[in-house]
Amino acid sequence: MLKLEFLQHTGSFKPRGAFASLLTRSAPAAGVVAASGGNHGAAVAYAAMRLGLRATIFVPNVASPAKLERIRSYGAELVVSGDRYADALAASQELAARTGALPVHAYDQAETLLGQGSVGLEIEADAPDVDTLLVAAGGGGLIGGVAAWYEGRIRVVAVEPELAPTLHDAFAAGRPVDAPAGGIAADSLAPRRVGTLMFPIAQRFVERAVLVSDDAIRDAQQKLWSALRIVAEPGGAAALAALISGRYRPVPGERVAVLLCGANTTEIPRP
Repeated sequence: MLKLEFLQHTGSFKPRGAFASLLTRSAPAAGVVAASGGNHGAAVAYAAMRLGLRATIFVPNVASPAKLERIRSYGAELVVSGDRYADALAASQELAARTGALPVHAYDQAETLLGQGSVGLEIEADAPDVDTLLVAAGGGGLIGGVAAWYEGRIRVVAVEPELAPTLHDAFAAGRPVDAPAGGIAADSLAPRRVGTLMFPIAQRFVERAVLVSDDAIRDAQQKLWSALRIVAEPGGAAALAALISGRYRPVPGERVAVLLCGANTTEIPRP
């Protein structure tokens, strides 16, 4: 089973958390502010547009042109700041402190986790016989919310790029720690460290984190295009890469669901 979250508004699962945040909190006149590799920024910009709020979005230099175009199209003020997500986050926090704008965190915020957890609710309703769910992990908002929903009723497995092993390294250390932030999915799966709110959830309800190479991610992108004419961004194809590459091997009869979480790219994969 494939869960096609890239069919959500803005091309990823992220509007779930953005709307959960903005519908449960009051925004001041200064509006809302978010830092993002691109997808969360687009979601906050879209939610703010629909709710009539001003939005300022900070992104790093690695954000893809497709994601920048989406953010601009929703009327948000876009600021490119620094080389990685952590740089954009620091700039957004400075603006929030200076202006009073309401911060909407991409993953380390209760409302974000609440919204992303609705993915788990839908999968369980549509496919109650699933044994295992593969989920790409960056900061952990998506997998944290989904794992919190299931509470161990199924096997939840995180998938990360080898060059951005954020949750993998946190599991090894027993706490969130700084990890490398590289690879072709750096604009969506490479924060400096996982969220403090999601990590205890992951320790209880995420079985493990498996790592996939950039080549495996490219192969998954190409196979999605070749077989299904699905264009997935690297982060969106990472969970499937674990299955195709053999980094996750189901046992005979195991029912596996794969979450395809984003498709904001301008590149159509080629063999």
